[in-house]
Amino acid sequence: MNALSRRELLTALLGAPIAAWACRRPPPRREFGGALLGQSFPVGHRIRDGFHPAPTEQKKVGVAVVGGGVSGLSAGWKLAQAGFRDFVVLELEKRPGGTAASGANATSAYPWGAHYVPVPLPENRALAEILREIGAVQANDATGHVTIAEDQLCAAPQERLFLDGRWFEGLYPRAGATVEDMRQLRAFEAEIDRWIDTRDASGRRAFTIPSAGCGDGAELDALDRLSVADWLGQKGWDSSRLRWYLDYACRDDYGLELTETSAWAGVFYFASRVEHRGGKEAAFVTWPEGNGRLVRHLAERCGDALRLGAAVTDIFTRSNGIEVRAFEPATGRTTAWLADDVIFALPRFLASRLVAPWHERPPPWLADVTHGSWMVANLTLRDRPREAGFPLAWDNVLYDSPSLGYVDATHQTGRDRGPTVWTYYLPLTKGTPAENRRLLLEASWEHWVDAILTDLSRPHPDLPGLVERIDVWRWGHAMVRPTVGLMRGGALRQAREPLGRLRFANTDLSGLALFEEAQHWGVAAAEDVLRARGLPFVSSL
Repeated sequence: MNALSRRELLTALLGAPIAAWACRRPPPRREFGGALLGQSFPVGHRIRDGFHPAPTEQKKVGVAVVGGGVSGLSAGWKLAQAGFRDFVVLELEKRPGGTAASGANATSAYPWGAHYVPVPLPENRALAEILREIGAVQANDATGHVTIAEDQLCAAPQERLFLDGRWFEGLYPRAGATVEDMRQLRAFEAEIDRWIDTRDASGRRAFTIPSAGCGDGAELDALDRLSVADWLGQKGWDSSRLRWYLDYACRDDYGLELTETSAWAGVFYFASRVEHRGGKEAAFVTWPEGNGRLVRHLAERCGDALRLGAAVTDIFTRSNGIEVRAFEPATGRTTAWLADDVIFALPRFLASRLVAPWHERPPPWLADVTHGSWMVANLTLRDRPREAGFPLAWDNVLYDSPSLGYVDATHQTGRDRGPTVWTYYLPLTKGTPAENRRLLLEASWEHWVDAILTDLSRPHPDLPGLVERIDVWRWGHAMVRPTVGLMRGGALRQAREPLGRLRFANTDLSGLALFEEAQHWGVAAAEDVLRARGLPFVSSL
């Protein structure tokens, strides 16, 4: 990696046009520090390569939850809510939440990944329940609709787009759009309206959140057999602006480009958050730390049951229960937790590494579930840079960049001047998942900083002189990828099947890496455990 020229590296990360632009200029000066962060790759790779330590102690527990991301925390939240406290949540990292984790410094709290949830529609009861618990819900009505407190809705202005040297309000590139561009946009919006109104034979919406409630039907199956790019082609929609808009949506939620994303997932992005034809998309609920606010609440509900710094290495089925071995890198100790029930709340590919029956013969459908890599950086600024056009928004997107731009952490606090933290998102979409993970791990902090400042110096030429530090986080297996054929094929159905009293809970079961999907499967697994034990509870689903 270090032998690559600057142009080659920037081409790999940002594409040839931006690399060519950057190489006509000297590299941005760096007079600040920062850190190269990420998941516990050494421990994870050690387990991948066959690390199976013998236990140094044994403990008994009713339920072992493997993984402290949103799914695992949601399972613990539901168990605790039902009054069941005989459980443990085992998480390798020092902070819970997975890709919904957050951080903070003297300037602001900030996200390390997921940074909002849409206001839940009535069918999304579990999310509404958590929002009520944290005080975000101002009112409820008899139909299941919730009113969110104004200070927890995304403040205006919400979104802007950098195009042709200026910032414009909104995300669709209307400035300079032709009559034909706008005609195709209206045709696309009419098609989404049709899907919003579509119900299956059982009366279920075609698209809803969480996706377990989505309808069935041959037309939906056919969508999944197409990529978004092919679907646009079938419709005769060749507007470069419409295609960019949908490509941005696919990169934003899925870390995929148009040619790889299932058209089912593409329509889901637009249709699942609108309640009725002609309605508005659900407003966003957000905080400076993003979904870290929800993670903190879930972790508090788990209490002492949450064990951080515990890497699960093996899961064995025994005659008297399920043995889960957890290695603590800090102490070198390995605890064998003997559990009656286990909720596996990690990505499904890890099951082939951890679950004893699959060590030698992993099920073939596991290969259909793949994960994308992301780089997320937090830039601490001493002041805001100069700019032209529409003012700073919460979400700030660059039209001709492979990145998703940046989110302003202090936007929700009403601070539009002075110091702030910008969270910059770059999904790696050009290579195969394995190639992108290799690039992610081999690029140095200096490489990432050069790419970030190259990208953001185009709308903000004076940005490098305002940076106090840049911290970079690498997500090697950040998000499940809803590729063509995954959403309606057999892989997801098989992924949901339990192995006896070993149940699964993760966004891999949906093919969509959204907070609501993670929460749904964690709650569903916990409720299944409670039901099997004959314990009373009020369902959140």
